[in-house]
Amino acid sequence: METLAELAGRPERCAPSIHIAGSKGKGSVTCMITSILTAAGFRAARYMSPHVTDIRERICLGDSFFDEDVYCSAGNELRSIAEEKLPAENNPLFTSDSQGYEPTFWELLTLLFFLCARRAECDVMVVETGMGGRLDSTNILDPLVSVITLIELEHTNFLGNTITAIAGEKAGIIKPGKPLILAKQKDEALEVFRQKAQEKNSRLYYFPETGEISNVGITPQGTEFTFGALRLSIPVPGKVQAENAALAIAAVKTAFRPGTVTDDAIRRGLANVKMPARFEKLIPSGASAAPPFIIDGAHTPESFALCVETFCMLYGEGGVLIFGCAADKNAEAMAKTAHERFAKIIITTPGNFKASEPSNVYKIFTALAVKGKTLLIPDTHEAVKQAVLLAKANKPLPVLGAGSFYLVSEIRKYFYNS
Repeated sequence: METLAELAGRPERCAPSIHIAGSKGKGSVTCMITSILTAAGFRAARYMSPHVTDIRERICLGDSFFDEDVYCSAGNELRSIAEEKLPAENNPLFTSDSQGYEPTFWELLTLLFFLCARRAECDVMVVETGMGGRLDSTNILDPLVSVITLIELEHTNFLGNTITAIAGEKAGIIKPGKPLILAKQKDEALEVFRQKAQEKNSRLYYFPETGEISNVGITPQGTEFTFGALRLSIPVPGKVQAENAALAIAAVKTAFRPGTVTDDAIRRGLANVKMPARFEKLIPSGASAAPPFIIDGAHTPESFALCVETFCMLYGEGGVLIFGCAADKNAEAMAKTAHERFAKIIITTPGNFKASEPSNVYKIFTALAVKGKTLLIPDTHEAVKQAVLLAKANKPLPVLGAGSFYLVSEIRKYFYNS
């Protein structure tokens, strides 16, 4: 990635940045920081993954797409680098040991983001890591501040199979002399971050030690809470989103001089934040009276448990769950969370972007649930259709789709493109 950036004239240095890593909540924090900075008058470029319906969701200006000519000109620049500068025989930056190396999709997409931000003359970049941190392609940044959300066991085949190992990878985004905003962590993860912050001479702001939320109110329309002297609201239900908002506020307050981001900008930014597939209510045209259908990209045991808790608090237990997860996720832990909370559970395929084993997930769920409660419908659109029919035939019942961003992407396509 360093070589690619050098070939492109170091576009990651075109503007100051804020860098976000973590196992859960990092996408929400990225969206919130971007929305706050946009409300404060910044041209804020946002990089995050995955996308839900359009790949441009990964590379945005604020919460909107860049102008088409920005994508086109940056894409042409990327093509020129790949075709003219990248081949090893024409590139003195490559050593003989790296002959034949080809950049990954993620590396090229990351470079495209930086090229777009430079083309659009952005004031600041808000950048979410893809996986881990230490070796992630975004980690060529030298940010104003780093943010690390809660750490869980995830991507264990790449990041390690202990919380300590995974925290070590995430801690790789901590930069010398630059502050770290850190969410509440398990003790073993906290120790890793404290040690790394000390090594890097990075000031550590650890929640909840340096701030706390209170007076949390949750409705189907969103979440209200108090943070410091501010009474705030976000249009996404869930206490965890209030906690994510606190991290976002701390990040912008730490990154910029006092008064640069006003309390009013924080209020407006959070009130208008857009976060697809984060407890999003789907409303198909002409069906406002249909049963509530919520989608959430929760795909770790902790995030899934919080999602289910919020769903049941708002809509009651005994609804319908559509679930699918990638093969490397902890399906057993999520099954234990779900099996007593839903009347019907439909196991399906979470898209085809990542390897999945819906038949194995089905076996895990059926081992816990009563006979006949869980169905296996591999075709995602058929699974959504059956869930809607089940929901309408019973009371009606609320529906939750969760377990994978790729699954909720397919559900969203069914609702709005079918």
